[in-house]
Amino acid sequence: MSARDDIQELALKEVMGDRFGRYSKYIIQERALPDIRDGLKPVQRRILYAMDHDGNTFDKGFRKSAKSVGNIMGNYHPHGDSSIYEAMVRMSQDWKLRGILIEMHGNNGSMDGDPPAAMRYTEARLSKLSGEILEDIEKETVDMVWNFDDTEKEPTVLPAKYPNLLVNGSTGISAGYATDIPTHNLGEVIDGTIYLIDHPNASLDKLMEYIPGPDFPTGGILQGKKEIKQAYETGKGRVVLRSQTKIEGIKGGKEQIVINEIPYEVNKANLVKKMDEIRLNKKIDGIAEVRDETDRTGLQIVVELKKDVNATGILNYLFKNTELQVNYNFNMVAIDQQRPKQVGLRRFLEAYIAHRQEVITRRSQFDLKKARKRQHIVDGLIKALSILDDVIATIRGSKDKKDAKMNLVKAYEFTEEQAEAIVSLQLYRLTNTDITALESEAKDLQETVDFLMSILNNSHELLKLMKAELRDVKKKYANPRMTIIEDEIQELVVDTEVLVTQEDVIVTVTKEGYMKRSSLRSFGASSPDEIGMKDTDYLIFAKQLNTLEHILLVTNQGNMIYRPVHELPDIRWKDVGEHISQHISGLEVDEVIVSVFDYKEMSNEKSFVFITRDGMIKQTKMSEFAVWRTYKGRPTMCMNLKGETEEIVNCYLVADQADLDIFLVSYRGFGLRYPLAEVPTVGARAAGVKSINLKDGDFVVNGVLVIPEGDTPITIVTQRGSIKRMLAQEVTTLSRAKRGLMVIRELKNNPHRVAYMGESIVDQVIEVTTQNNTRYEFEAKDYPISDRTSNGSFISDEKKDGLVYSVRTLTNVIVPEQDTAN
Repeated sequence: MSARDDIQELALKEVMGDRFGRYSKYIIQERALPDIRDGLKPVQRRILYAMDHDGNTFDKGFRKSAKSVGNIMGNYHPHGDSSIYEAMVRMSQDWKLRGILIEMHGNNGSMDGDPPAAMRYTEARLSKLSGEILEDIEKETVDMVWNFDDTEKEPTVLPAKYPNLLVNGSTGISAGYATDIPTHNLGEVIDGTIYLIDHPNASLDKLMEYIPGPDFPTGGILQGKKEIKQAYETGKGRVVLRSQTKIEGIKGGKEQIVINEIPYEVNKANLVKKMDEIRLNKKIDGIAEVRDETDRTGLQIVVELKKDVNATGILNYLFKNTELQVNYNFNMVAIDQQRPKQVGLRRFLEAYIAHRQEVITRRSQFDLKKARKRQHIVDGLIKALSILDDVIATIRGSKDKKDAKMNLVKAYEFTEEQAEAIVSLQLYRLTNTDITALESEAKDLQETVDFLMSILNNSHELLKLMKAELRDVKKKYANPRMTIIEDEIQELVVDTEVLVTQEDVIVTVTKEGYMKRSSLRSFGASSPDEIGMKDTDYLIFAKQLNTLEHILLVTNQGNMIYRPVHELPDIRWKDVGEHISQHISGLEVDEVIVSVFDYKEMSNEKSFVFITRDGMIKQTKMSEFAVWRTYKGRPTMCMNLKGETEEIVNCYLVADQADLDIFLVSYRGFGLRYPLAEVPTVGARAAGVKSINLKDGDFVVNGVLVIPEGDTPITIVTQRGSIKRMLAQEVTTLSRAKRGLMVIRELKNNPHRVAYMGESIVDQVIEVTTQNNTRYEFEAKDYPISDRTSNGSFISDEKKDGLVYSVRTLTNVIVPEQDTAN
């Protein structure tokens, strides 16, 4: 079977590339991007031209939209009726366009995003401003091309008597290109255009004296003069557009935020809904009610506030978290000489001026041709009237009209056109008065020809006419600027006080990592020991804090976790808290919390002291743990731990240059004391320096900070259940990394090993648990201070109870003392 001649074998890659390339070209040139000359996309141009062609203009009555859409679709735009109608509706919306191009009767949508009524219900006609875009189209001012079925001609561009692209802006997305051109003030744009006509080399700064920036139909405040200049220079830039707001006092000592203008293209209903959601979800406290009070007199949104709240702070929060303030991105792309280009302000105006020059030139040529044709006829008529009797006799002596024309041409040297006009003349025109009318017309025609010739032969005269026409448009349609321009973009700083409801709460953290905050009411309704907790767990931090405060948690694996108090889960005192792993990733399974520190403000004059099991120590500035970006989901390193068994055993937060000593005790009973000043201050990711010289198999049980002079009692518990109290100062001050002195007496048989060491605090209860789960509690004051070589006295029977399994201090809830003074 032979191969068919009408089937081509082509590579799919080539076919796809070719077809998509053609499709992209069509989308870019013929659909989504505006022409730099008249500022219209093809669908908009066809709508205006078709309505003008059908006489649906501003000086006549309204006509059903469906009729216009049908004409546009049938004659010029072979696409869906909805796309034509949507484009038509947008051109009638005074909150989208700075100068509307279509007037519409009926529901044409709203700022709330409501859809317009169907086209069978609405009526439309061209606006007066559209007349200025279409004026002189019948005078061969623009190129006309055949429509899709070669039955009608349509314009490739409109004459545009004013720079419509800048006035009404444009937005669109095509293949590989998008455009966002803002709207501008008509009067300002015309002033800038006139200045550029007079000064072709004008600087951008000078042009911006006339066109300072966009002017949106919805008003608002535009911030960033420097950014506007960059956008006008390159065609790309970002500015901030915010609502016009004011704070008013209302009855009851309260305040309200009143919004009268919102950013361009922001959906008002969605904005109100978002602000009300902030109120409902209590993202900030202080908003009592959000109301949309918009009516026929104008836009108004009211945010009523509760008593004694920071109105400016709440307004800043709304600016930052809703569309009350938006970023407007300039992306000024237009079709310039058949190509999509990103252009600046000067090029927009230059392209418009060049277009308008061509329009005026072509219009003048058309008018000149018409005037000369009429002038020729008038000259013939004047000549005929001067020899009227001879002309009549010649006509009467002719056989027919054709013969009469030939005889006139032959006898009196009339041209064929003049002869046609003479034989077509009506008898009543042959009165004596007509000669004066013809002579007057001839004079007017000569003036018109001279004027048109001056325009065509002298570019200065042409530009003068262009400026006069622009001034005429400005006089008719210019209106005051609606958008206020501010030089600087205001940085929004939202105070935590605004975001957080100030409240005193009890914050608890357990060793295993359960955290919560409980209201004072929940805490007060229970006894402190009714706290919800797992049996194996215990409290390491319980304190009354304010929701504006913060906590830092140090884990044994060298991680630092940050939490603002207001972000802690609000859980009843009797319920178990939320485990840290529910939000923080990257923690080890057996990782536990060593210490918790609360603070109001980060300090530059404080440092953390980290002490590790394997004999390392360091200081790190508190400011190194200022809030990091990913704090909600990840911890940050506070110490680089090297060995497998290495872990942090204790941590302190102290004032820099504090006159304190470090006191360390090892498992085998060595105690070492030296000044804290010997510990260097290093970064958060450093491993630190050696704190004590350990023998093989020995490790640091704990380290505490003590005063150099005076008495600091400490408590030691050994694995055999012996308790001993001594003064840390009994260990002579040595230097860092020494082995130290024995703080328990070494026995040959069954020697004591340190299970716990901590500072003796008045009224602090310590719980000792043995291997067979027998628990003993004691207070430090129950045991006297003994000397360094003492092994203390037993609290448990090691034969019966087994060795000590764990020792912990019982944490009390720290609540500020109430002021009982009258």
